[in-house]
Amino acid sequence: MTPHVITNEQLEKENIEITRRYKEMLQNTYVTLSDEDKKLIRKAFDLAVDAHKDQRRKTGEPYIYHPIAVAKIVADEIGLGATSISAALMHDVVEDTEYTLEDIEKLFGKKIAKIIDGLTKIAVLNKQDVSIQSENYKKLLLTLSEDVRVILIKIADRLHNMRTLESMREDKQLKIASETIFIYAPLAHRMGLYNIKSELEDLSLKYTKPDAYFNIEHKLTETEAERKKYIDDFCKTISEKLEAEGLEFEIKGRSKSINSIYRKTVNQGIPFEEVFDLFAIRVIYRSDKKNEKFLAWKIYSLVTDLFIPNPKRMRDWISQPKTTGYESLHVTVMGPQARWVEVQIRSERMDEVAEMGIAAHYKYKENVSDDETKVDEWIHQVREMLEQEDTKDAIEFMDNFKFNLYSKEIYVFTPKGDLHSLPKGASSLDFAYSIHTNVGDHCLGAKVNGKLYPLSHQLQSGDQVEIITSTQQKPKLEWLDYVVTSKARSKIKASLNSDKRKVAEEGKEIIQRKLRHLKVDFSENTVNQLQQYFKLSSSQDVFYNVAMGIIDNNGLRKFAERNTGFTGLINRFRKSTFNTTKKEDIPVDKTKLDSLVFGNDEERLDYELASCCNPIPGDKVYGFITVSKGIKVHKVDCPNSVSLQANYAYRIIKAKWIDSSQQEFKALIELQGLDRSGMVSDITLVISKNNSLNMHSINLSEDAGIFDGKITVSVKNKAELEKIMLELKNIEGIQSVKRTYKN
Repeated sequence: MTPHVITNEQLEKENIEITRRYKEMLQNTYVTLSDEDKKLIRKAFDLAVDAHKDQRRKTGEPYIYHPIAVAKIVADEIGLGATSISAALMHDVVEDTEYTLEDIEKLFGKKIAKIIDGLTKIAVLNKQDVSIQSENYKKLLLTLSEDVRVILIKIADRLHNMRTLESMREDKQLKIASETIFIYAPLAHRMGLYNIKSELEDLSLKYTKPDAYFNIEHKLTETEAERKKYIDDFCKTISEKLEAEGLEFEIKGRSKSINSIYRKTVNQGIPFEEVFDLFAIRVIYRSDKKNEKFLAWKIYSLVTDLFIPNPKRMRDWISQPKTTGYESLHVTVMGPQARWVEVQIRSERMDEVAEMGIAAHYKYKENVSDDETKVDEWIHQVREMLEQEDTKDAIEFMDNFKFNLYSKEIYVFTPKGDLHSLPKGASSLDFAYSIHTNVGDHCLGAKVNGKLYPLSHQLQSGDQVEIITSTQQKPKLEWLDYVVTSKARSKIKASLNSDKRKVAEEGKEIIQRKLRHLKVDFSENTVNQLQQYFKLSSSQDVFYNVAMGIIDNNGLRKFAERNTGFTGLINRFRKSTFNTTKKEDIPVDKTKLDSLVFGNDEERLDYELASCCNPIPGDKVYGFITVSKGIKVHKVDCPNSVSLQANYAYRIIKAKWIDSSQQEFKALIELQGLDRSGMVSDITLVISKNNSLNMHSINLSEDAGIFDGKITVSVKNKAELEKIMLELKNIEGIQSVKRTYKN
């Protein structure tokens, strides 16, 4: 957002475009705006235009384009009203301009000021070195949970940033995309914003795994005409049947998202061509509230009269809606040409709730106070979980939180017939804690459908569960292995740690004193380094060990002597990676040409290749500065990449291959096909003789005529590996050949 010299003519054109975009935003709102609403929005728009008048985006466009775009998403795609639209227009004002929160409160009142305060706090956190440290994200999510609109405007802000991400630097693209898939897509999912969630996932994939994204996009484009004809023919058959019954309806056909297709290819280990359920159609029928369920099942009956359903793929979210308010009947049927097609059946009201998420949920609720809605109930649970969760491990914290955002649901009954929703995989103990903390803390076991089961028993949808308690029972450490919900985990930990916490508080005071004596600043960063140095799982463990004398003066002195090493290495590479000023060239060691160089200055350093993805020359890679093992080199599409980029972006450095003619690298190839006599001989011939390569190991297994195999070979670069894989694929009987990272 640097000052930009422009002519009066350009300025006039931009002002006309700003006005056009503003009017377009106002004309496309989900909520009908009153004259008062429009005055409020206009007032916010005028302030935002004035505040951002000298600022530009990375693309060179006026900065005000961004707040207008975010407000448009809030108004049209999320469907919020004037308060949220106004806050969206001003969401960057306090962070980036001379206006203060007090100014906003005077002009617009406490409600809008509080929303903008929440959005500003998130922006400040996102600018800090550590992308996702658990304490920071606790603060962020606690801010979100104070007002649901903060979540929704932040999701809109992130969506527009993802739509315009191409103007950013490559390392920034990877960080933002990883963070999006890690936190914002799950949040959108939990708010019922399925279209936005799907787009965020697709855009994240575009930058985290571009090869996979563009490969699927290309294949979808290639087959578009054929798919359109197929969907049109399929829809026509259903339409004729429904029209004959006198139903009023609309049918929409679509392909699955790129990300969902990608996940299917990875999870099932199949190529694009073998993903059969690429098609989904939606039957949206008109109905009054009284007949909604009846008509849904009638349409289901008519569809399954025409096409055979897959009984394993039946989903009834009409009888029991999701906690997000989503209602729909899903059935997968065998369509023409033996292709699976998913049919979603829902009323116009249900479709609106599915499309607009929380906005429609509020619009349609009848005689229900705000704090009794399902989404508000979830917000309350989030807040409770965050306040109780005491883990300082960023990955564990975020994984726990994400599990509760993304998890599929099961429905179980109390002995009185009350219905409870739990994540899939929940145990009897999870259910006990969902009822009340005291019930969980004193839980002995459970009667499930009249039969006695242990605490660890995994519940299924439809189970009727009676919890058995005893005042003598107390939470135990092994209980953490039995539960999956964050509420249960946090309550168990809170109980286990109550005594430990008191000792840790004393330890905190002791360590502050001792570090002051050693001339080391006491800060969150220092505590994180202490935690890593002493290989402890949380800051509380650091304080506890100090209080108990496990970490003594000698240990702290050694830490003080070494602690500059790790931070120094990170800071050195932050400067090296992002500083455009070229330093003096470092002499090249001719004996190590077949290697990697790091940072913009292309420094030659010791490194190890990560065993999780086994990079070879030609792969796109990056360096990751570990705490104790120096630099580890990972592939950009390594299975662990998203987590590392999202959690530790400040420890990522550029890496570049400079030569690949001398050194050899191990690669693991996975084969599958139809077994026959001479198969092993043909495989070894291709590797050993045709390519003169060194084969380290071969492991083949056969079952009922189908064989699976893994071969480890040494190759000089990616091109050589691709050549050998192509030759293996041409062997008679081999069905698939792919590179893998799992031994």
